[in-house]
Amino acid sequence: MTAVSDLLVVAAAAALLVSAVVWIARLPLFPIHEVLVTNELHEVRRSDLEETLSGRLRGNFFSVNLEGIRQAVEQLPWVRTAEARRQWPSRIEISIEEHQPVAYWGDSTGQLVNSHGEVFTAAMTVPPPVPIPMLFGPNELTLDMLGYYQRAADLIKPLGRVPLALTISPRLAVQMKLDDGMVVELGREQPKAPVRERLMRFVEFYPNVLTAARQRPTVVDMRYPNGFALRVAAAPVIESKGKP
Repeated sequence: MTAVSDLLVVAAAAALLVSAVVWIARLPLFPIHEVLVTNELHEVRRSDLEETLSGRLRGNFFSVNLEGIRQAVEQLPWVRTAEARRQWPSRIEISIEEHQPVAYWGDSTGQLVNSHGEVFTAAMTVPPPVPIPMLFGPNELTLDMLGYYQRAADLIKPLGRVPLALTISPRLAVQMKLDDGMVVELGREQPKAPVRERLMRFVEFYPNVLTAARQRPTVVDMRYPNGFALRVAAAPVIESKGKP
């Protein structure tokens, strides 16, 4: 009986302590005086952040909903991840990881690909300092396409050319468009003829392609086992009308 009585006393004391803590936490004694973003922001606008937080700072230092703040901040277009934490005695600190755009995605306005291969929707306020490519393909292949693009850019760099667009069709055929407008058809990945080998062959024969063609080809088809095919733009038809 004595042990049970002692246990009840301890439980009652613990309940009173919890109630006291909850009561104190709800008192307006610990107001939030400052919200600090701990890292530099490039695309997230301060006005958007302030508007998002304006309705989320209810309560005091102890009762404010940090998870609600995190979720709200992550809804902003340029925010990839966010974290909110308390800093005694009256500050809330927020750290934000912004999306780092490395490519445009498809024909949809405002869709971009970040450095993690994730598609997100946001409007770029200023053009990127370095032109970024356009990627077209299945959504589940964005990370693979970034790898394809980087390898292709490295391979054709000696030519002084830069790939502006990379397309992977639903049948997984690869097509690349260069900054001079030339389209390179590379086809599907095959064990006996990898896409990388076809691209290396294009780099090897690129000077000959320009020399052999009477005019600059618009399409170079590298899908042949031991060669390539060229397609040139149709010559414009000039109609001459003389006097009757």
